[in-house]
Amino acid sequence: MAKHIIAILNQKGGVGKTTTAINLASYLAKAGRRVLVVDADPQGNTTSGLGLDKQALESTLYDVLFGRAELIITTQTVTKDRIVLLPANAQLAGAEVEMVQTPQREFLLRRLLQDLDYDYILIDCPPALGLLTVNALTAATDVLIPVQAEYYALEGISQLLSVIQQLKQALNPDLNILGVVITLYDKRTSLSEQVKRELQQHFGDKIFKTLIPRNVRLAEAPSFGRTIDEHDRWSKGARAYKALAKELESRLH
Repeated sequence: MAKHIIAILNQKGGVGKTTTAINLASYLAKAGRRVLVVDADPQGNTTSGLGLDKQALESTLYDVLFGRAELIITTQTVTKDRIVLLPANAQLAGAEVEMVQTPQREFLLRRLLQDLDYDYILIDCPPALGLLTVNALTAATDVLIPVQAEYYALEGISQLLSVIQQLKQALNPDLNILGVVITLYDKRTSLSEQVKRELQQHFGDKIFKTLIPRNVRLAEAPSFGRTIDEHDRWSKGARAYKALAKELESRLH
């Protein structure tokens, strides 16, 4: 069984979920860990960000969830660090509708992942609190919440925490909030600093010490289908994700 299944989640879009999933996976794999990334977002940005053509896939997470394809032929090894990816594309949007009719619909992803032998499974969740996200949280051992250092950062977080709490009580009592990681941080602005202070007051030691900076190289890497380590390993963004991977491992061990 996978040692750690981490749902990377925030119902707001544009907070760095996909960037975090891709680059954490990269540095964990670089450290010799066996890593599976599950793209659970119908936008399929993790899939394209790891260099696959979303439109050319013969099967995806959608097919595997409903038993139409085997996991072993759907996963693909990507990047030189040998990350394994369970890809997605726009078809996955149909899963929400199909799940409604499916018995034990909240447990489809858990059943799929529970016997897999990886050190880490990272699930990139959609920016919504629908059934795909419920499946991710039911399958996960831990939740990682990326929060953008911007004005409305705390808005919606209390709703998200309340959903996690309800789900923990109803479906997954062992679910742990691993922490909050501040993304798109710009130390030159007083706003970033203010948001950081507010988040620290609110979450205390749940805030990761590593701050992910606003960084051009980090932003452009997915358009080349590369991790930041492949794109520019000496950039600020690369150094930050390398440090975050180390901090994440120390929290879990």
